[in-house]
Parts: sequence; structure tokens; C-alpha cells
Amino acid sequence: MIAHVVGKVAEKFNGSIIVDVAGVGYEIAVALSDFESTHLDTEVKFYTYHHIREQSQELFGFSTLAAKKLFEMLITVQGVGPKAALAILSLGTAEQVRNAIANGDSAYITQASGVGKKTAERVIVDLQDKVGLPTKYDTPIQTELNTADEALEALMALGYTLADATKALEGVDAKLTTAQRVTQALKGGRV
Repeated sequence: MIAHVVGKVAEKFNGSIIVDVAGVGYEIAVALSDFESTHLDTEVKFYTYHHIREQSQELFGFSTLAAKKLFEMLITVQGVGPKAALAILSLGTAEQVRNAIANGDSAYITQASGVGKKTAERVIVDLQDKVGLPTKYDTPIQTELNTADEALEALMALGYTLADATKALEGVDAKLTTAQRVTQALKGGRV
């Protein structure tokens, strides 16, 4: 399995990016936000999901570990393959998609290319209790999780699910260093 790819962006086309790693180009399908935020000749790191089928192999890439974990949850839903999961993640940030699922917002999921109402409802039913608590939309204070949060990424690297890592960090002061936040989350014993 290819867990991540680090290299220079050589080409971009049709929602895919070719990352040159020591002279070898890896074609990686990415979500719209990752496609738009990457620039040619810049160094990038993508967490990857290596999808192997009888006739082909594909790499799907994510700029954050949280997005990859959400993608892996999405493809467990019947009727949601890797391309549909990537289309769902292209609707917004990984946190916005996670929050839509947590809030039961199937209309938001239906906006993804190739995802119908029944599939969107199945995503909600299957994943709503697995993605963590919803954040509130009506408060002016930022309540969404930062998917680039290093403490969240660290907990997920330790084997926590996205929902468990989110829950573990709920009461931890965001002003602490990453190491202190991870330590506090682990001591909290909430997971």
C-alpha cells in the first residue's frame, strides 16, 4: 500500500495531480479544494488511498489525514465508491462534509456529482453516529474543527477514529502546544 506521497507537482488536469517523486510520477485523484490549492512546481504531501481493482489501480490523495479517514468511512457505505466519495469531499472542506453528515444534511450530500437522494440518505444513516458531534452553524464564533489541526492528526495517527479524536480534543485548550493538547486528550480518557 502507498500511504502517502511527497514530491513536486509536475502536472494538473481533470481533477488529478501528477506528483514527481524522485523521477517517478504518481497520478493522484484529489478533491476540488486540494486541486485548486496546489500549484505547479511546489512541494506537496498527500495522504493516499490505493484503490486496487481487477483491471486497474488508482491513487486518491488528501492534504489532511482527517480527509483521508472521512474518505475511508464514505467508501464503506453501500453504493459509494471512491469516485463518489471524492465527489462528496469536493463539496467543501473535510470538516464541512463531516459536519453535514453529523447534522443529517442529506441535501448537502446530494449536491455531489453522481450522488442521488437515496445514496445521500444512506451516507447519513450509516455514518452519522461515526463522524462525531455536529458543530453549530448559528454562532459567530468559529466552532468548526480545524482539519489542519496537528493534535487531531496526531491522535488519528495513533489509531483514533476521526470521531474519537474530535471527542478527545473537545475540552482541551486550543492555545496549548500540539504535544500538550495530545497529552491532555490522552489523559482525558474519553475514548
